[in-house]
Amino acid sequence: MAAITASMVAELRGKTDAPMMECKKALTEADGDMVKAEELLRVKLGSKAGKAAGRITAEGVVACHMDGGVGAMIEVNCETDFVTKNDSFLAFANATAALIAKHNPVDVAALGALSYSQDGFGPTLEDVRKGLIGKIGENMSFRRFKRFASGAKLASYLHGTRIGVVVEFAGDDVAAKDVAMHVAAMKPVALSSADVPAELVARERSVAMAKAAEDAAVATAAGKPVQSPEIVAKRVEGGVQKYLKEVSLYNQSFVKNDKLTVEQMLKAAGTTVSGFTLYVVGEGIEKKVDDFAAEVAAQVAAAKQAA
Repeated sequence: MAAITASMVAELRGKTDAPMMECKKALTEADGDMVKAEELLRVKLGSKAGKAAGRITAEGVVACHMDGGVGAMIEVNCETDFVTKNDSFLAFANATAALIAKHNPVDVAALGALSYSQDGFGPTLEDVRKGLIGKIGENMSFRRFKRFASGAKLASYLHGTRIGVVVEFAGDDVAAKDVAMHVAAMKPVALSSADVPAELVARERSVAMAKAAEDAAVATAAGKPVQSPEIVAKRVEGGVQKYLKEVSLYNQSFVKNDKLTVEQMLKAAGTTVSGFTLYVVGEGIEKKVDDFAAEVAAQVAAAKQAA
């Protein structure tokens, strides 16, 4: 039996990006033959992908692709921040955005069926996804995507790889790019106050009413006068209107000049915005919190038992 050294494990990991424990197992099974060990890892990729499929993917990247008046944006998720810097994962995300722009898939299933090959995997995008899961050792998934082809001009902005914005507009390119950067920074939920979703308005009104009730209870306990229902109603409505201005794009103070609202800046630039889309990686996904030291200790214990 050939001795499996740390340098051999590191070399195989460098070739395959597979986890260290898997590399050691493959080298042991292959009696130190590097080529055979690499083949063994590739054979195991399918089953590894299946095991990884149930794990939470709360990290990831946002990728954009613009081609004239057609564009696409996608959030591709993985399990840890380390993978978001992996060249194969980044190439996969960028290629997926380009495929969406070109082929206009109706859903994730149709997206996965598109022809694509990378890193020796294929012939479909889904085959590449499964192959990379095995190669990298983490689950990854397509969370959401959108294609833009309304006829409007498009401006995009990526803040690193975690925040992506696409703005649909008519007018000045620089102003539209500034709006995209503003959206990334201030995260409005709608173009105007009238466009804010009803459920968000109802939630804000409920919070304002609960705060008014709490204030009344405190005043009563202290023996102070309680405001009339009419005044309370005005306070609640005032709070709701303040919230609507804070979360609507047009009413927000422009990040590059807080003396102007975004609407005023756009008017001065002769530009109109018909819509925007904002993706923030992992937004709304409940992340699993692991004890990293305990996880490493468990892996070492498992390796000792297997030895």
